[in-house]
Amino acid sequence: MLWYKSWLETRSRFLIGLVLLICSAFFTVLSYPQVLRLLSLVPSNIGGEIGRRVQEVANLEREYRGYIWWEWFRHNLPQTWTIFAVLLGTGGLVSQPSGRGALFTLSMPVSRNRLIGVRAATGLAELFVLAFVPSILIPLVSPAIGQSYGVADALAYSACLFIAGSVFFSLATLLSTVFNDVWRPLLFALGPALLLSLFEQALAARAGAPNAASQMSSMLLRLSQLGIFHTMHGEHYFRVGQLPWLGLLFSGALSAALQYGAAKSIARRDF
Repeated sequence: MLWYKSWLETRSRFLIGLVLLICSAFFTVLSYPQVLRLLSLVPSNIGGEIGRRVQEVANLEREYRGYIWWEWFRHNLPQTWTIFAVLLGTGGLVSQPSGRGALFTLSMPVSRNRLIGVRAATGLAELFVLAFVPSILIPLVSPAIGQSYGVADALAYSACLFIAGSVFFSLATLLSTVFNDVWRPLLFALGPALLLSLFEQALAARAGAPNAASQMSSMLLRLSQLGIFHTMHGEHYFRVGQLPWLGLLFSGALSAALQYGAAKSIARRDF
């Protein structure tokens, strides 16, 4: 019954996210021929740092593998998926619209740890589907435009997204045991996600700057590889062909710690 109750509470958010991501995956693949035509119009004489970045992205997207990583696994998928990870993490026992709902749930012959454990497991299962199902469509739809994409690559990027991105789900779950409404956990989880994304981008840009000292650049590069968004994007896998194990371990441990904090918080809560 607990599993079914958790499913009923989250199914609308999950299904909306699944439909949006599936449509986005189709659009990303089918847009590639048009993107190739537009890339042929990009001038090669743009100067400065902006010109360098434009040329870098243009060269990357001329290859189908680079295009899919840049557009789907680095931008469209993680951005939308993170929003729904936070949405699925919010709510639960504390933020139920009426006290009667919370009292009914607490009256059930199960522990509070099991209550929050089932809620978290349901959300993670839904996020697993949101991470893998739309991405698997990439190899399946690619032949429609005369291209091919490896299933193993799609699975690797999806695994990076799911493991690292679960941090934001766990953060929203923890915040939902602290606040009695839905909006504050939502905002307080999305806000740090946005700031962290900007910080990691700045750190990576600083590491790749032409005038950066080699020792400093190397240190910043290693630090950026532990970043949650860097791990979610699977950039290390794209560049080197290896999974970012340190980033995955760090993100997984952080997510587990946040879930543990949520369990402790709900256990001490006086309803």
